[in-house]
Amino acid sequence: MPGLNTILSGKKFSITLERLCYQLIENHGHFQNSALIGLQPRGIYLAQALAERLNLIIAPAKVPYGELDTTFHRDDFRTHKGPILPSAMKMDLVVENKKIVFVDDVLYTGRTIRAGLDALLDFGRPASVELLVLVDRRFSRQLPIEPNYVGLMVDTRASQKVKVNWKAAGEEDSVLLLTE
Repeated sequence: MPGLNTILSGKKFSITLERLCYQLIENHGHFQNSALIGLQPRGIYLAQALAERLNLIIAPAKVPYGELDTTFHRDDFRTHKGPILPSAMKMDLVVENKKIVFVDDVLYTGRTIRAGLDALLDFGRPASVELLVLVDRRFSRQLPIEPNYVGLMVDTRASQKVKVNWKAAGEEDSVLLLTE
C-alpha cells in the first residue's frame, strides 16, 4: 500500500540545519582554508542554505561556495535512454590544497559522491574532502562511502524513496519517506 510520511519538517528541519552549521564551524572555523561544494542537482539547495546561515554566523567572513555537476562522471550516464542534460556549474573558487566539504541532500548508494570526487579533480587537488548529507540511507550503500556530517539517519527498504523538499525550489522545507 503506497504511503507518504513526513520525517523532518518545520522547526526540527531548521534546528537540524543549524546543528550542521555549528558542526562545520567546529572543524573549519571561519573557512579560511575550506569551502562548501553542493552536488547537483539537489545538493545545491542544502549547500546554499548552509552557506547563507554560516555567513550570518561567522560574519564578516564568507564561506567559499561552489556547485558541481557530476553528470558525465557518473558510471551510469551512458545507460539513459534520452538525451543527457547536465546541470549548471558554479565553481568560482580554488580547490587546490583546500579542505572541501561536499554537500548532498540524500546519501543512498554513494555513486553520486564517487562521481563528485572524479569531477572535483578537474578543478585541482584538494587537501581533503569531507561529506555532509541531510539524510543518510545507511543500509543501501554500494560503495564504501560514509558521511562526516549527518542531519538524519533513516533506515529504509529498497522499495522506499526519500525526498527532500526545499523552500528555495518552491516547496515547504521537509524530508518525506515514500513507500510504494
